[in-house]
Amino acid sequence: MADEQRDADAERAFDAVLAAYDLKDERRTGWQLRGVDAPESVAAHSWGVAYLVVTLGDRFREDLPGVDLDRALRLAVVHDVAEAETGDVATRADSTADAVDREAKAAAEREAMSDLAGPLPERVADAWEAYEARESPEAVLVKECDLLDVCLQALLYERDDRYDPERGEPDAFREYDGLDEFFATAEPRLRTEAGRELFAAVRERYRAARDG
Repeated sequence: MADEQRDADAERAFDAVLAAYDLKDERRTGWQLRGVDAPESVAAHSWGVAYLVVTLGDRFREDLPGVDLDRALRLAVVHDVAEAETGDVATRADSTADAVDREAKAAAEREAMSDLAGPLPERVADAWEAYEARESPEAVLVKECDLLDVCLQALLYERDDRYDPERGEPDAFREYDGLDEFFATAEPRLRTEAGRELFAAVRERYRAARDG
């Protein structure tokens, strides 16, 4: 009986992992709205966030004393896993865009994580909950990197001329030109001096590419 239970638990765990792999094909909605050619997936974004934690995390130590980069990396890997079930919902600054019901979104993501992380080790759900709470220095760091990753990706798409608003949904961007809205959504949510400094550096490069 114990062997049968272990086999059943292993099957559920495999199914949960496979379900999360949908992130590899889930495209980032904001880029699609702007007509980006072959936009990144949510999984690619999560990798970008994790890479920023590893490569730039030390810059945040003055703002976030005691931050554990290894723990932050775990949070970064799982921070968007719920979107394997819920899909990606773009954060908008344009006042003409449809408002997102944040409570409904949070409830849907929590339900999704119950399915996706339920058969897996507790550390998976714990990491996701810690990120959502935004109370630990690791969660703050990952959110800063989450915002910076969007800006870095916008810079790359601008440099490579990878988007055509007419190919996306032109009416979705009434108040912002180019990829400006992605910077407008990120800037007010940054909480650290290091994050704001890095943001300013990326925005300067983006504007040079946009106007050059």
